[in-house]
Amino acid sequence: MNERTIALVTGANKGIGYEIAVGLGALGWSVGVGARDDQRRKAAVERLRAAGIDAFGVPLDVTDDASATAAARLIEDQDGRLDVLVNNAAITGGMPQEPTRVDPATIRTVVETNVIGVVRVTNAMMPLLRRSASPRIVNMSSSVGSLTRQSGPAAEQRTGPIAVAYAPSKTFLNAVTLQYARELSGTNILINAGCPGYVATDLNGFRGVRSPEQGAAIAIKLATLPDDGPTGEFFEDTGVVPW
Repeated sequence: MNERTIALVTGANKGIGYEIAVGLGALGWSVGVGARDDQRRKAAVERLRAAGIDAFGVPLDVTDDASATAAARLIEDQDGRLDVLVNNAAITGGMPQEPTRVDPATIRTVVETNVIGVVRVTNAMMPLLRRSASPRIVNMSSSVGSLTRQSGPAAEQRTGPIAVAYAPSKTFLNAVTLQYARELSGTNILINAGCPGYVATDLNGFRGVRSPEQGAAIAIKLATLPDDGPTGEFFEDTGVVPW
């Protein structure tokens, strides 16, 4: 069995996901670039390899059961295990998203990617993660999913615009993360949620104030937690994010 650290990052062909792959690759890890678009995935792998990173492509559509199964089979055939899974792929569903006007189909589509997709990929990779000596799962969430911050006084709210599909999808993801942590308690698998901050990506029309590299930092930190590190928690660069 290959003794390098093996990681998979979903949605890694661009933005924060790509920078997570860069950061993990800089540690000497072998990084799987999970992406559904063949050309973008291949281009990302080529860029990473040109930078000296041990990268490999993983065709992966997080909304498709067969795709997740095939991705797990690819990693099993190649490396026999998975050490780190970063569930980064996500969509906003488009704006505006006022609850009184939204098409329910928008909510369904966002949840399919941002929540069910995470469950689908995590479960497909779980047998491989269980073979690792120090498995880590990082779910890329957002502070917009914090009910505490959304329900505070207006002056204290830092959760972006009203977004009845996207924001609750991150709240849902946080809750799912907790359920995994409860089930995996007593194992060596650590699972946490991370907020990258307001990063300039195509997800928000590049209106963010942080760079993708800055946004990737929390994922890299959670991916490299020591064996006695936290699990079932929600973090940003400055510390714990309130639920």
